[in-house]
Amino acid sequence: MVTTLTSPFRILLILFTVLMVLSAMGQESEFDPARTSFTVTVKNQEIAYREFAIYVLPEESLAIICTASNAPVDAAFEMSEGGTPVKSAPGQWTWQAPAQNGLNQMAIRAVNSGETIQLNVFVMIPHSQVKGEYLNGYRIGKYPTKPLRGNPRYLPPAGFVEVTKENQDTKISPHFKLRQFLCKQAGGFPKYVLLQEVLLLKLEMILQKVNAAGFRSNTFNALSGYRTPFYNKAIGNVQYSRHVYGDAADIFVDDDEKNMMDDLNKDGKFTVLDAKVLYNLIDELYDKPFYQPFIGGMVLYRKNARRGPFVHVDVRGYKARW
Repeated sequence: MVTTLTSPFRILLILFTVLMVLSAMGQESEFDPARTSFTVTVKNQEIAYREFAIYVLPEESLAIICTASNAPVDAAFEMSEGGTPVKSAPGQWTWQAPAQNGLNQMAIRAVNSGETIQLNVFVMIPHSQVKGEYLNGYRIGKYPTKPLRGNPRYLPPAGFVEVTKENQDTKISPHFKLRQFLCKQAGGFPKYVLLQEVLLLKLEMILQKVNAAGFRSNTFNALSGYRTPFYNKAIGNVQYSRHVYGDAADIFVDDDEKNMMDDLNKDGKFTVLDAKVLYNLIDELYDKPFYQPFIGGMVLYRKNARRGPFVHVDVRGYKARW
């Protein structure tokens, strides 16, 4: 004997199923900033994300400080390779990077809370290994020998991260991957990139604000991240572009993955007005005391025949608009 549900029960069952699906969808769409309750300070940057990347030279010595609410935090370390950090004071350790370039993973677990911050530590290839304009067959070009107006932020970089097919998808922060910032110039692997930790901290902060404003975005589409001096010159950009120093990105919100700025102002069009929404959200941060370490250049670009509108951001250390 087969029993069938009466119409009211069937309707209730269908409604219950729909509500469960909608609830699950809502949970999946909720933005997770992936922040931690404790902070790891390294290279003068305060990192409070579950996963982040730092860039060091071979055998460089690093000071690592773990705190929560300005108090020292005891931590345990787990390394993928290389020596374990040595404790030097409460909440403080020193660590020496390996001599060999490549990716090393450092898991830092706060003993009290059990939370973990994983640092993806890239040991760079020193700039001194560039021969002529090339590094292992990849054309870097030449950096200006004199910094702009004597500003040390415009000195040639200390080294470059080697990017391979195997490591290009490594997370360099909770919502960004290494490959998103590669130079657009032609050429196979290995490729080389320059990134500064402060840029990723800034992008994560902006991304969180964008989501808090009601615009769903798991990451930004980076139209342009790092540029080698060779490529930067080839496309006719200025010599001292912050892109060649690894702390600039041209970004837009592209949650629907159409390679175009999303319709943020909901007018049914894809125009500079959508980029203006993103620009204004970023601009609101500039007077906040916590944002001072991230001050830099910002400009709004209109769409053209080759690409859509976007916003340029960088961390040059002073406010610039053009």
